[in-house]
Amino acid sequence: MSEKKKFYITTAIAYTSRKPHIGNAYDIVLADMIARYKKMQGYDVFLMTGSDEHGQKIEEYAKNSGVTPKEYVDKVSSEIKAVWDSLDTSYDKFIRTTDDYHEKTIQRIFKKLYEQGDIYKGTYNGKYCVPCESFFTASQLVDGKCPDCGREVIDAKEEAYFLKLSKYQERLEKFYEENPDFIQPASRRNEMINNFIKPGLADLCVSRSTFKWGIPVDFDPDHVVYVWIDALSNYITGVGFDCQNNSEQFNKLWPADLHVIGKDIVRFHTIYWPIILMALGLPLPKQVLGHPWVLVGEDKMSKSKGNVIYADYLSKKFSADAVRYYLLSEIPFTQDGTITYESFITKFNSDLANTLGNLVNRSIAMTNKYFDGTVTKPTELNELDKDLIECCNDSIKKYNELMNIYHNAEACDKIITLAKRCNKYIDETAPWLLAKDEANKERLNAVLYNLLECIRNIAVMFTPIMPSSSASILKQLCTDNSSMSFGVLDSYTVTAPTPLFARIDTEKMLKEIEEETAVKEPAQNVVTLNQISIDDFAKIELKTAKIVDCEPIKKAKKLLKLTLNDGTNTPRIVASGIAKWYKPEDLIGKTVIVVSNLKPAVLCGVESNGMILAADCGNDDVRVIFADGIPEGSKVR
Repeated sequence: MSEKKKFYITTAIAYTSRKPHIGNAYDIVLADMIARYKKMQGYDVFLMTGSDEHGQKIEEYAKNSGVTPKEYVDKVSSEIKAVWDSLDTSYDKFIRTTDDYHEKTIQRIFKKLYEQGDIYKGTYNGKYCVPCESFFTASQLVDGKCPDCGREVIDAKEEAYFLKLSKYQERLEKFYEENPDFIQPASRRNEMINNFIKPGLADLCVSRSTFKWGIPVDFDPDHVVYVWIDALSNYITGVGFDCQNNSEQFNKLWPADLHVIGKDIVRFHTIYWPIILMALGLPLPKQVLGHPWVLVGEDKMSKSKGNVIYADYLSKKFSADAVRYYLLSEIPFTQDGTITYESFITKFNSDLANTLGNLVNRSIAMTNKYFDGTVTKPTELNELDKDLIECCNDSIKKYNELMNIYHNAEACDKIITLAKRCNKYIDETAPWLLAKDEANKERLNAVLYNLLECIRNIAVMFTPIMPSSSASILKQLCTDNSSMSFGVLDSYTVTAPTPLFARIDTEKMLKEIEEETAVKEPAQNVVTLNQISIDDFAKIELKTAKIVDCEPIKKAKKLLKLTLNDGTNTPRIVASGIAKWYKPEDLIGKTVIVVSNLKPAVLCGVESNGMILAADCGNDDVRVIFADGIPEGSKVR
């Protein structure tokens, strides 16, 4: 027996700044679907996912939370795993970039590249986006803002090590020419060539010296290894690469067959990562799939916008399979998809409850009612039967073609179209009328067999997409036959039907969700103030900060969202209940006093990191205390 062909697939590792939302979860669901499908085709599959745990942003979050960075990432990494598990994903390994073996190998990789002249020491002077942890030249900015996330950038100057991207530009261009399918969809390939490669690759900053939460450069401890070499290299460290004696597993699995990532990090995986591998003398991954985003309505999901939907909440509410089906059927191959609670429920009712669930339930119920649960393969077929069988076989053929090129939304559509055709076939053949005449018993047997055989094929096709529901259908059909072809079984003996998806009352469910997800503002308790000591007062950190941006918060009439420059490199977000007395344009450019060490709190979807000082002047008159003219970051004592 020949050895199975390997298929090594990875997701982008999730950043441990916050618990992942439904958009972040698309990576793992898509990769898991591909992994399951490849297993069905007989591949020896290895799926790796994980968490990216270093960086300035995490250092800041940990400080604001009053914990060490390691304590912070331990918590968030556990949340990531819990969300992945809630979606019934079957990854083979979960790597953390704080794993000891990973950190040691990264130090060896960095040193190797430095010693062979691919990394050199210099000074960075340019623009930096804190949320993206990315450096940009002025020409790369869009309207003066970060080209990736659209946020404000800050001026940055620091000593750093750089990777010589320019040295490998011609070699990368040649690789693109020789491997036209390396980046999928093709539109992403065009973006990389036109926006980054043709203008010329600037050398890449690969160390930082202004924060400490990272893997130390062992020969220069003032520096930590920056995210690109640290995070991207997980794809090789996680399977046993170590610069010297690579593991048997690494030799078997590398190069990766597919990296599944979001479209916003295609540049890192198709320019930086290939060049790192070239410098290490390793083969490049075979393909990178840059999938679209999952939007809420027209907006990208973010906590600051208060529009976050969490995958584990949906999974608990509706089932993991329902969430998987929505994501895999609603996100097109090249364009962003959308999700709202209402659209989720609508699709659940239409496709899963009405079309699939109803088909399975009534077909099995009729088999039990009319034949005591057993039907046999018919010897004669009429034109209706032939049309149904042709639809089934055509659906299987197109499904496989689409799944092999990762067009999962279209593949889902083919399965549901077959289920709809089966429901139409029931209406056309009217089994309940055939059952009234014993002379039609053979014809009725044929109708029910044809339905059950189509349902079996539907269940097999849905296996990578909705594994639990597919297993339930096959269990009700009393078979584990996974052949995708019509007519492979001689008979069926079914169990009692088990409902798959109960129809949801949309209005009732939306009201329930609104109550469960509403952010409750803290009660304004009246307390008697006691005297405090000077030591107590010293615990409060007051700073001046300039308001650089201000906007209303949706669904919160009292609150304004303030973006403050408090003299650090990180913008500070504060939600303040002053909307009744101030308009955003009245505040932008003003300097205020902020309590900067206040414990963060989420108000109407916005995480507020501090509180500005204002005076209650009586008669419903509140006035912000301004400190114009005082430099940002000045301590108030």
